[in-house]
Amino acid sequence: MKITGENHIKAPPAEVWRALNDPDVLRRAIPGCESLEKVSDTEFKATVSAKIGPVQARFNGQVELSDLDPPRAYTISGSGTAGAVGNARGSARVRLEPDGEGTKLTYDVDAQVAGKLAQIGSRLIDSAAKMLAGQFFDRLEEIVGGPAKPAEAAARGARPAPVPVWAWAVGGAILVMLGLYLFAR
Repeated sequence: MKITGENHIKAPPAEVWRALNDPDVLRRAIPGCESLEKVSDTEFKATVSAKIGPVQARFNGQVELSDLDPPRAYTISGSGTAGAVGNARGSARVRLEPDGEGTKLTYDVDAQVAGKLAQIGSRLIDSAAKMLAGQFFDRLEEIVGGPAKPAEAAARGARPAPVPVWAWAVGGAILVMLGLYLFAR
């Protein structure tokens, strides 16, 4: 499955880049993240609890960063497993570019899921992935750019409180964004 997206973050690209490579920031931004460990400058291990439709699971995954072009872009690839529930793998190309006083972050994700996750239907997975991506970016924006003012949040269409469903983030690859969509796919 493929998904693309774009978000505006009220911080310069260098600051957003640092946040996307900081395990503490990612741990706080990824919905359902129980643990996130930086194994090397380009590798992470993580555990994420997720609920996608009727399927509740705990994903254990690895993520690797490649094609590094700091602070402009990288590719994030990974895989994750949740035992009998299924597994996920995928990659995402993440790009940062100056946009006024902030940063425009764009991503292109390609992901695959197997097992019970694949059986619950692409519409449900797509919906959950988009919701989780929204939650991740709202949290990242708050951590890096400061909390949104009420009027700004309403104008953007504030998202509901986070729920533990970001399986693709740790389960699979996109640690985003980690991509953030990989592990729910």
